[in-house]
Parts: sequence; structure tokens; C-alpha cells
Amino acid sequence: MDFHGKRIAVTGAAGSLGSAVVRAALDAGATVAAIDHAPVGASADDPHLHAFGGVNLSSPETAEKVVATIGDRLGGLDALVNVAGTFRWEKLEGGSLATWDLLFNVNLRTAVAASTAALPLLVKSNAGRIVNIGAAGAVKAGAGMGAYAASKAGVFKLTEALAEELKDRGITVNAILPTTIDTPANRKDMPDADFSRWVKPEQIADVILFLLSDKAQAVTGALIPVAGRT
Repeated sequence: MDFHGKRIAVTGAAGSLGSAVVRAALDAGATVAAIDHAPVGASADDPHLHAFGGVNLSSPETAEKVVATIGDRLGGLDALVNVAGTFRWEKLEGGSLATWDLLFNVNLRTAVAASTAALPLLVKSNAGRIVNIGAAGAVKAGAGMGAYAASKAGVFKLTEALAEELKDRGITVNAILPTTIDTPANRKDMPDADFSRWVKPEQIADVILFLLSDKAQAVTGALIPVAGRT
């Protein structure tokens, strides 16, 4: 897929999945704005990478400011990939409402704020794209997964509602539903698991790039499992 001339913003760009999406988009020829709450390293060797670290996307004002800066620097925006997210395993009994607030803010609120801020730019693109990151574990929540699954289920409904809202304006909105992703953190947390069965960040990035491409114009409102062999 050829993304030369495409301008793509990726949130959560410092994480394992976000950095894989950034790398895949750059390799395909895109100009990429990499956004994260954590510091994001910019390479002087890659003029197509623009780093925006220290960004709190749960703040609508901050989201609007950074997206406006991206639009000015890149001359517009063609796609937004909402990767920013986090995970907590916690049962309701003995748990805390603060965990629910955290997962809502990081997993859902950031996607809402970033998408809202990006819409004025995306509607000016010939083929605007939004891809969100849901979770297969939100289809049926297990014990200890209530807060996480609820926040990701919100991502499902955001995706479906926004796809309907934008379907006559040339913008597609889809979500990826991964299972366990093969990251260093997950390997550390589950050392006895069969890592070969997990889906790799680069494999998810490939699916995301397809959804950002011109070939995916007919796909919108989809919740797509990317589950490896789990």
C-alpha cells in the first residue's frame, strides 16, 4: 500500500502498538504525527515523523490545540488512529471507582477528544479515516475485567455511532479488537503463556493500514477481531 502524500496522526505512539503503527505508516510513505502522554522520540533522519509528547488527550482543550498544530505543520490530516489506552485487572469487590475513571479517561475519553478535534481536518480530506482500538475481551467480560471491558465497549459504540454520523461525508470509522498482544509487558506479566499464539503489534498495524487505505473505502462501522491464535 502506498501512503505517499497521506498525513496520519497516531495517539499512544510511544507504546508497543502505537510505535508499530507509526513505523508501518512511515514505511508506507506517510507523514506521521506521533502523539503520546509520554515523551515521543523524533528522528532527525526521518523528516516525515513529527513527535508530540507530554500530551494529555483526555483534555478537549489540549486535544484541540495539538491537532490544530498538527494540521498547520502537516498541511491537513487524512487519518487518525486512536491507540492510546491502558489496562487494569481488578474485581469490583475490593476495587476502586478510581480504576473505572482511569480506564474511561484513557481508553475512551482520549478517543472521543482526539476524534472531535480531528473532524474539521478530516472532512477536508478526500478520504478521511478513523481507526480505534477496542478489545476482544470487551465482547464478554470476565471476572476482573469489568472496568476495562466497559471502557472498550464504549469504544465499540463510539465507532458505530461516529461511522453512521460520518458515512455521507467520505470518512470511515472502524475499530480493531485485539486479544493479548505480544508485547514485552505482557510477556513479563504472563511468563508461562505460549507467546507464539499471541498477535504481534506489527500484524495489527498491517490491518490498521489496510483500513486507512483507499481500498477500504467500503468498510465503515466495523469491529474487526485480530486475535492471532488465542
